[in-house]
Amino acid sequence: MAYPKSDILNNFDVFPKVLVKDKPAVIRIRPTGGRVVIRPDTDYELVVCYIDGGEPEDFPLQADFRAIRVRADADGCVTLHHTFDKEGEYFLRILKEPGGRDKLIQFSVYCVEEDLAGRWPLIGDLHMHTTRSDGNQDPAVVCANYRKYGYDFMVVSDHNRYYPSLEAIDAYRDVATELTIVPGEEVHMPWVHDKGNACHIVNFGSEYSVNALVEGPQLDEVGDGLQYRAIRTDNVPDTMTKEEFYEKMCRLAEEIDVPDGVDRYPAAVCKWVFDHIRAGGGLGIFPHPNWRPNVNNVAEAFTDWIFSAHVCDAFEVLGGENYYNHNGYQTARYYTQWAKGNRLPVVGSTDSHSSYESNRNAFICATIVFSPANERKALIASVKDFYSVAVDTISKEYRLVGQERFIRYACFLLEHYFPIHDELCYEDGRLMKQYVTGTAEERAEAKRLLDAICGRVDACRKKYFDF
Repeated sequence: MAYPKSDILNNFDVFPKVLVKDKPAVIRIRPTGGRVVIRPDTDYELVVCYIDGGEPEDFPLQADFRAIRVRADADGCVTLHHTFDKEGEYFLRILKEPGGRDKLIQFSVYCVEEDLAGRWPLIGDLHMHTTRSDGNQDPAVVCANYRKYGYDFMVVSDHNRYYPSLEAIDAYRDVATELTIVPGEEVHMPWVHDKGNACHIVNFGSEYSVNALVEGPQLDEVGDGLQYRAIRTDNVPDTMTKEEFYEKMCRLAEEIDVPDGVDRYPAAVCKWVFDHIRAGGGLGIFPHPNWRPNVNNVAEAFTDWIFSAHVCDAFEVLGGENYYNHNGYQTARYYTQWAKGNRLPVVGSTDSHSSYESNRNAFICATIVFSPANERKALIASVKDFYSVAVDTISKEYRLVGQERFIRYACFLLEHYFPIHDELCYEDGRLMKQYVTGTAEERAEAKRLLDAICGRVDACRKKYFDF
């Protein structure tokens, strides 16, 4: 997410940074070239402080300050052996004098419960556009630019079209990269006889296109060949005419159970689309109901029905626009619906149409997914299991939406892990763009270098997470 590294991260390497509750940990504090603070071959008192416990004088029952004697070795490195017994952030304070209060230097680590052990924090985007619909860069370049910015995974979700996401995947098929590119699309079913559905739907990761099930831009541009509309060869539904689709939706509209005040035909279309995304193994995302091209993109009663009926798999609570009525209202709705028991996983996305910083909205939102693997099925399953946080970077001071437990963890990661992670991603993205836009010689060089550096981000995770 391109957050700057603090002086602590620049001058000291602390690893691992994320520990598992009740598992003995060995933490190394290693200087990396800054001003000498920790003197070699010297004894120090290090205090482990649980930040949510309060001060010992004020909250003696909750406070957790533990003093441990440590010794710096000849290189000024300090090793701490400790077992953390509560989930949350801890400060490691090295004191100037044993028994004193003044700190010499302070670092942060984080302890997680067992269910998060083995779930890597992966950051990415589940909704963006390219020149194949109304974006400004082609699919391969969009992927390179977002990898350069620090993304671990992403989808090309062009309007009405699935094949651009396959084009993006194919562009890097013969080169080593740790960016996971997921197939997808933004689904818009056709209006027929003045009946349709204004609700946009994002298909993240389905093994076949929903847009391509009905006549429209996808079929007009590339035909109905499976190579353009699926990543599997069996159990792919046949395509249909607009008239056949209309008749099917009319029948479903008669059968669907919706509250009074909710339009039946668009509800039937929504349910049909989300059911198909699930049938293809994808994640069906309900995006931007408070986007205002004129009025709200989706009527309030309709949005309430989406939540209460659990029609979709995830809610794009953040994304697309930088005015408060968009993300602010959607955030309020998410927490209100959660309190009512209508609980949906959250994601944040840019919905970007240009992947360069000249676009005000190019990097305004993202999603952190806590997943056992950076792989399509694992990412989808993790979001569905509520292991995700939406990230708002509209302003310099980021905001997070999701469950409090994961928000606290994500705050730590954005400050203490992702700045290190992002530095590694930058060169990957630069070389990826060189690979798809350069001369033959530049392409060959980019491939050679990408092959050589592939695996660095995975090694970084294994270094900083004690899983």
